[in-house]
Amino acid sequence: MMQRLLLTMLLSCLTTFAMAASDEQPAGFWSTPTISGYGKIHYLPNAAYQPAANQTYRIVFALTQASKSPKDVNPALDHVARTVNLYVASGVPIDHLKFVAVAYGAATPLVLNDTQYRAAYGVANPNLPLIEKLRNAGVDVAVCGQAVAEHNFQYNWVDQHVTVALSGLTTVTTLEQQGYSLFQM
Repeated sequence: MMQRLLLTMLLSCLTTFAMAASDEQPAGFWSTPTISGYGKIHYLPNAAYQPAANQTYRIVFALTQASKSPKDVNPALDHVARTVNLYVASGVPIDHLKFVAVAYGAATPLVLNDTQYRAAYGVANPNLPLIEKLRNAGVDVAVCGQAVAEHNFQYNWVDQHVTVALSGLTTVTTLEQQGYSLFQM
């Protein structure tokens, strides 16, 4: 009976080990082809629902969640980078992407300049390099002006690469009226 129990435990451990080993990805499995270092993707060239390279895509991203830690890049902002990477990897020219990412609510601090972010959280703002790369790729990164006020931030604390919008609400609804699709994060 004891041998059977030990054998069962051993098989269970081996099965768990084999499953964990199969979860490991080979080198190069993940890539960040356009927004280098952010928004990792695993491109599937034969997957369904591929974007059409000749279309223009208009998306407004509503960034509402905070990072788990102030030292981490905001995951919603990283998903914007992932979206850029996926569309470009699918053959869509970067100039066919009309993306606006507007931060409000708990995501508002991601737009602070480095001086103010350090003062508030004791670390450099990890979002700024990504914001700059997104801007260079044509993504308009914006912040809700009402959320800036609600957080008791000064408008000159917002990083220079970020657009101060009247509000998140008016940004989303105005862009939806212009044919943008809403992606809430």
